[in-house]
Amino acid sequence: MSALLGALGLSPLAGAGGVSALLGALGFSPLAGAGEAWLHRALCWGVLGLSAVTLAALRFVTAPYGRHARPGWGPAVASRTGWLLMESPALLVFAAVYVAGARRAEAAPLALAALWALHYGQRTLVFPFLMRAPARPMPLAVALLGLAFNVVNAYLNARWLSALGAYPAGWLAGARFVAGALLFAGGFALNLHADARLRALRAPGETVYRVPHGGPFALVSCPNYLGEIVEWAGWALATWSLPGLAFAVYTAANLAPRALAHHAWYRRTFPDYPPARKALVPFLL
Repeated sequence: MSALLGALGLSPLAGAGGVSALLGALGFSPLAGAGEAWLHRALCWGVLGLSAVTLAALRFVTAPYGRHARPGWGPAVASRTGWLLMESPALLVFAAVYVAGARRAEAAPLALAALWALHYGQRTLVFPFLMRAPARPMPLAVALLGLAFNVVNAYLNARWLSALGAYPAGWLAGARFVAGALLFAGGFALNLHADARLRALRAPGETVYRVPHGGPFALVSCPNYLGEIVEWAGWALATWSLPGLAFAVYTAANLAPRALAHHAWYRRTFPDYPPARKALVPFLL
């Protein structure tokens, strides 16, 4: 067991020192560097485990917001309010954790943090105010679950970049960063383009759904989700890190079932829905 824990990077929590480190992580004693590194890795593995649970659960229960909204999920808030509530930690917690790290001024962490800020600046400060139906209800439980995940995920990624990770001087010219950044940029552009096409189907205040056509929608029902999955796959490659990988895997586990649910909804709702169109991955899924 000791060898297995060591192979997974979990062995530092052995004995009293590990207990002390865990208590420190919970705020009961000074947080030792080794203890935080163990806690950080453990949380990353927890996100990977949560990904499997999420993928399985969402194949049977579709998250009850947007076109899949339904009663029985407790109190609700306006969709714009819910979105701001659950996305804001991805900016605020990330920034607070990042600036506390000793490597915060190094070139590679700054460049990677800029990619993060590009995505979450748009998703937090722009996207909610472009919603055509901002008063549409979202269960408060959904918003709070999103908030909790974003708090943990922002900590994991920011702490890795500015404190626990280490990038050599030439990282920004290396193949992993360049390829990852290109994937990130491509996914981000696809996500923005698809969202804009979806918004164009409605006048302000409308809540009706229509079938999108053209561009990436000629191939898949949910290119916005495909773009986001590609984005965070690029992030995992550019950061070359366990928290980056965990986030990319969780993104796919969360969005792939929702894309399938959207696709099935389109087919049920619109009898003339394009039969050759896939849900998420052109020609495959």
